[in-house]
Amino acid sequence: MTYSEPARTTVRRSRSPAPSPPPAVPRTGITVYGCGQDEAVLFRQLAPRFGVAPTITEAAVSEANIELAFGNRCVSVSHKSRITNSTLLALSRSGVKYISTRSIGYNHVDVEYAAGVGISVENVHYSPDSVADYTLMLMLMAVRHAKSTVRRADAHDYRLNDVRGRELRDLTVGVIGTGRIGAAVMDRLPGFGCRILAHSNRRNAVADYVPLDDLLRQSDIVTLHAPLNSDTHHLLDRRRIGRMKHGAYIINTGRGSLIDTEALVPALESGRLGGAALDVLEGEEGIFYTDRRNKPIESKALLRLQRLPNVLISPHTAYYTDHALSDTVENSIANCLKFESRDQHG
Repeated sequence: MTYSEPARTTVRRSRSPAPSPPPAVPRTGITVYGCGQDEAVLFRQLAPRFGVAPTITEAAVSEANIELAFGNRCVSVSHKSRITNSTLLALSRSGVKYISTRSIGYNHVDVEYAAGVGISVENVHYSPDSVADYTLMLMLMAVRHAKSTVRRADAHDYRLNDVRGRELRDLTVGVIGTGRIGAAVMDRLPGFGCRILAHSNRRNAVADYVPLDDLLRQSDIVTLHAPLNSDTHHLLDRRRIGRMKHGAYIINTGRGSLIDTEALVPALESGRLGGAALDVLEGEEGIFYTDRRNKPIESKALLRLQRLPNVLISPHTAYYTDHALSDTVENSIANCLKFESRDQHG
């Protein structure tokens, strides 16, 4: 099976727009929705250097706050909330022509619908090292049973784990999707001495490229870095999970819906799979990025997964480093300026 990876926007961080007078009177406006406090600091620091006036709100874009975009043709949105088609239509009617999503993935925006109402949507590039480093950390934690070890130590039980860990040099790692992040993961793996397999329509000489079913049968660890689209939704379904090596591990720092969670949970509970480390999860919207300590969690799959000693869950945080955040903010601004320049010059 092959799939198509979306075209990505290349933004050069080393060049700024042509010199202009001191930015006392900014020449371009941008509305930044779903902006956390750390992002807001960076937007306020960087935007004036580009001659841009940011309007910033922590609230996700919706029909209720469309007025914040009035007068601005460009908006920047977070990946944390889905943008409804009715909101896209309202943005179009308010004069918005361009959306820069502060993410690599587009699955929270109906790009085709947006184009139909006259809005261009583009992603941003940020340091792939943030997710690649985190992926390697999850691999090591999974094969060394870090969750159960740390939990026992927290409870002052300092005995050795019941199950011995494994070393990466003895294992085969299968990388699904070798775009910028997948390639960065593969750049790190040779230092551990493991065998590397890959499946993707983007080739990297470090790995042996094989059909997907062969990768699943041979890999001790399968790590997912494919884009989420109609071809890759439930890429690891019940049938493919059943073809994986007994005791294999799944690492997912891509998108939750790359895996059929209803098929994954019983495979882990039965011991068919050795474990999983999931930074993303189906149905994470409304749960991840919120404090749920004193609130019920409706996702039964999440609760079942978190009860398992061989499953690590983190809240879609692999990308979250100072370097990647700076890249994201700067490239969001640069994307909007590039759009304005293209539009003005036809």
